[in-house]
Amino acid sequence: MSHSTVTRAGRREWAGLAVLVLPTLLLSIDMSVLHLASPKLSADLRPSATQLLWINDVYGFLVAGLLITMGTLGDRIGRRRLLLIGGAAFGLASLLAAYAPTAELLIAARALLGVAGATLMPSTLSLIRTMFHDPAQRTVAISAWMTGFTGGMVLGPVVGGLLLENFWWGSVFLLGVPVMAVLLVAGPLLLPEYRAPDPGRLDGVSVLLSLAAIMAMTYGLKEIAAYGPSAAAVLVLLAGVAGAVVFAGRQRRLADPLLDLKLFAERRFSVSLGALMLVILAGPGIGLLAAQYLQLVLGLSPLEAGLWSLPPSIAVALGIVVTPLLARWVRPAVLICSGLAVSAAGMLLVSLASTESGLAAVVTGQALFFVGNSPLLVLGTDLIVGSAPPERSGSASSLSETVQEFGAAFGLAVFGSVAAAVYRAGVNVPAGLPEQDAAQAADTLGGAAEAAGRVGGPAAEELLASAGAAFTGGLQISAVVGAGLALAAATLVAVFLRNLR
Repeated sequence: MSHSTVTRAGRREWAGLAVLVLPTLLLSIDMSVLHLASPKLSADLRPSATQLLWINDVYGFLVAGLLITMGTLGDRIGRRRLLLIGGAAFGLASLLAAYAPTAELLIAARALLGVAGATLMPSTLSLIRTMFHDPAQRTVAISAWMTGFTGGMVLGPVVGGLLLENFWWGSVFLLGVPVMAVLLVAGPLLLPEYRAPDPGRLDGVSVLLSLAAIMAMTYGLKEIAAYGPSAAAVLVLLAGVAGAVVFAGRQRRLADPLLDLKLFAERRFSVSLGALMLVILAGPGIGLLAAQYLQLVLGLSPLEAGLWSLPPSIAVALGIVVTPLLARWVRPAVLICSGLAVSAAGMLLVSLASTESGLAAVVTGQALFFVGNSPLLVLGTDLIVGSAPPERSGSASSLSETVQEFGAAFGLAVFGSVAAAVYRAGVNVPAGLPEQDAAQAADTLGGAAEAAGRVGGPAAEELLASAGAAFTGGLQISAVVGAGLALAAATLVAVFLRNLR
């Protein structure tokens, strides 16, 4: 199909895009508001430590585990139909979560939100592929879709803070109800329906295998990130990897696979997916370490640290908006590689942070890292969705989302483990501390801060100085690793996508 014969999107498609951005905005707000609500929620429902963990994590586990299934299901039963079913379920589950009288019911509501949430992301992205056939228009549409997602990350803490200031903890979930009501009313009027012409049947065994493999890998990585590489966490992770191998083998044998592995034969698809994975490994891990550094090393309050996290979020939103304009004049590989060079420079700037002064280096470095990643996020996603045949774009979209979810969990585990190893090797615990305080201080920076608060005096000052220096060393090394990942992604794109128009 030549560029001149491509049907260009009109007013209805652009209005439909605005409807598709709404659930994306809501999902990213939903990811951040619960952390703010946890103290009020804990005081009201009194969940156990394990229950609180499940309230926070079950949503993400089920979203990650079901993305591939839901993307393929949309190709089979209709992408608009799945989006509307998921939207209705999300609205009802939001109501259930907002008024949950017990921790058990809140966990169940969060699980339902996860199942419904998994339908929304691949459906919205694959419908963009259906609505925008012109490549330049599709790049702008994907940029708008991503702006919604990053906008939600910026708005989440602000909206959540305002709601929690004035209402009870459940109010953060009620945001979902009006947004999904708009989707259910406007969706049938503005969004086209698309289903694959000959989809075949859905393989139940593949659904269970993909869910079990992804949830096990994500759970194992989260446990390693939070508590270090215990035998149980590593075994769960390996079980997940084994499940993924069995799943891949089954897809090769099936006439109607849940995930068509032939997609990986398309270079634009596999290279974009690989580059995205490398960059997403670094983002959440460095973000978590930087937040701890600002509070526990530089002594900023949670509110101050939160406000200093806004410049990087605003930078990525601006980068996503500007990318389609630059893409008209600059080849994809040149634009992506230039951005990744800026990204690597940002990480090297973060690596210059010290215990005395590092606020400017960390905030500016993170802003450069995120703005530099923007061309890859937009154009990489566009290449992933655009390179798949139309009947497989739901499957391609879901794979893009799964890689990003999995990359974030893997990155947290890797960077958390690297920083923890550097910290434990570098911290000097003063002699004479009580055994429990000494063990706590030797384990984490947070533990050292708590122990110092109990001990007081010159020993506390000595401990905090040593712990701050050891943690900063971990941040510096992690940032250098992050720069290396950005340059590896740039090399991948430069070698394999250099001739792309």
